[in-house]
Amino acid sequence: MELNLERPLLFFDIESTGLNIASDSIIELCFVKVLPGSEQKVKTWRVKPWDYERNCQRPINPSAQAVHGISAEDLADCPTFYQIAEEVVEWISGSDLAGFNSAKFDLPMLAEEIERVRRFTDKNPDVDLHSMKMVDVQNIFHAMEPRTLKAAYMFYCGRDLENAHAAEADTLATYEVLKGQLDRYAGDPRIENNIDKLSRFSTKQRTVDYAGRLILNDKDEPVVSFGKHKGKTAREVYFSEPSYFAWIDNGDFTLDTKRQFATLKAQFEAEKKAAAQERKAASSKPLTDAELGDALSRLSSKFGGQGTLF
Repeated sequence: MELNLERPLLFFDIESTGLNIASDSIIELCFVKVLPGSEQKVKTWRVKPWDYERNCQRPINPSAQAVHGISAEDLADCPTFYQIAEEVVEWISGSDLAGFNSAKFDLPMLAEEIERVRRFTDKNPDVDLHSMKMVDVQNIFHAMEPRTLKAAYMFYCGRDLENAHAAEADTLATYEVLKGQLDRYAGDPRIENNIDKLSRFSTKQRTVDYAGRLILNDKDEPVVSFGKHKGKTAREVYFSEPSYFAWIDNGDFTLDTKRQFATLKAQFEAEKKAAAQERKAASSKPLTDAELGDALSRLSSKFGGQGTLF
């Protein structure tokens, strides 16, 4: 079954130096953009993992290299993410997103690389990943047939997945698996050929940042999910302990988490300033005849209501 698309759907997969979002980097990135009408565009980058703070190439964790087979030497002449950031954003813009386990790893890793470019270079990539719909094919698979990508490919596509753990092979396989899922579960009300509904079904965690340090409650308010303020709204924390936001910015958190806290802080500061200005304007505003009458009445009552005040 071909996908029912109103916007391009960008499948993507990442290979990295390791699994720590805050301290590891992308070394291979593949995009498969499926356009309405099913036309496909494919782009794969090899990326030199860069440590912006130390100004050097970031090493690859041996356990990660054992999986993807990419060495530091393979990447020595490749561009850094900073150098391809504008092209990456161009591919992303105007699309919805899809991947296999991407909501937990690939999307946060991509967001972290973009935040590093914003923070450590003179570029400011114009993209908001949080505003995009995300279809996680793995979550659909686990909800319907809990297994791995290789098993999913055999289950839905009827053949072995060759060259697994190469970004392009995995990305193309993920696209084929999603189409196979739509075929297999045709008629199941949980799985519909609609990106908005697939996104809601496959990406259920209501988080503000990809690390899940901020989550949404049933009123769609950002709530701190860890530590001494666990369960409190971000607004409550800001107005009771504003220094907590500075602690987040200086702490060992992902740049995306820091960005979301900073965005909320700016929002709360603007609200605080607007409220102060409103109170100041209200205090200097002349009383209306009705307000003056009420004030005189209260004074009259205070002094026993005898006669006139003047």
